[in-house]
Amino acid sequence: MWMDGQDGYGRLKLLPTPMGNICKTLIENGVKLGVSSRGSGNVTESGNVSEFEIQTVDLVANPSAPDAYPDPLYEQIMNGKRGNILLDVATAVKDDKIANQYLQKEVLQFIEKLNIRRG
Repeated sequence: MWMDGQDGYGRLKLLPTPMGNICKTLIENGVKLGVSSRGSGNVTESGNVSEFEIQTVDLVANPSAPDAYPDPLYEQIMNGKRGNILLDVATAVKDDKIANQYLQKEVLQFIEKLNIRRG
């Protein structure tokens, strides 16, 4: 996780636990899940927060922040027509620096197109 101004960003991985499998199934079937953080810190009467320390981030149906919906990129890629091919190519070029750079460029362009279609 990291902060960019007042916006928080992060990556998450669903674990193969009973709850993780439920979340994975929901995401694979198009359910939009949000995230909600829990932590501790100081809040002034005007609502300013200081010394905030995140303790956990949960997947939720209705996040308190309006844009707190992560993009399930892995699922979008792997559920696409050629997702498994992309994984095979990534594995094949992992030791070839030039091919790896080309693949990285192409994957980033693909991800940008995913974001455009959603927006």
